Amino acid sequence: MNFEQARYNMVEQQIRPWEVLDQDVLDLLMTVKREEFVPAAYKNLAFADIEVPIGCGQVMLKPVIEAKVLQALQVRRSDSVLEIGAGSGYFAALLAARADWVRSIDIEPELVKLAADNLKRYGVENVLVKEADGALGLPCRAPYDVIVYSGGVPEIPQATLDQLKPGGRLFAFVGEAPVMTARLVTSLGEGRYKTEDLFESLVPIIRNVPAHDGFRF
Repeated sequence: MNFEQARYNMVEQQIRPWEVLDQDVLDLLMTVKREEFVPAAYKNLAFADIEVPIGCGQVMLKPVIEAKVLQALQVRRSDSVLEIGAGSGYFAALLAARADWVRSIDIEPELVKLAADNLKRYGVENVLVKEADGALGLPCRAPYDVIVYSGGVPEIPQATLDQLKPGGRLFAFVGEAPVMTARLVTSLGEGRYKTEDLFESLVPIIRNVPAHDGFRF
């Protein structure tokens, strides 16, 4: 398989037509090698418009969804990032290419190992993967400039909103089947938030992030 041609086709035929026009994001997707983070059995589907299973009921999100999240967050070189839902480590690698450092957490030990091993093999040095409860965030390293849920949540836990810096951004897919809302929340300081609902999608729920314990917008 010609991975470079497949990567180019992914960007030009899947991602750009869905209003992902930030050239920095498109360049990043051309640079970070998605196939290095896909389970071996799915290697030839690394660039397909599908969710790739990675175990524990979780998936790598579709490439266009990952691209739209990156475009919404506008990660900067000085940013500290918390990713909730480590997955295969691919999205953490994308974040790390733009940010100062990334902490990626997952409640599943198997996915923590998968992400950590993939990131180490790929040579990403500014990501730390840790086993932790996504409902609680990672307060020991707070506050963060960016918090991103790499999956769905019934509601956004207040505990994670409290870990945003003023001006910090949080992205999550909020709701339940058949449709979820891709939501960007910006902290205005002192418990005040600006909320933007960007698009609708459906992604797997992240384990152990409960309903009825979040901030209501």
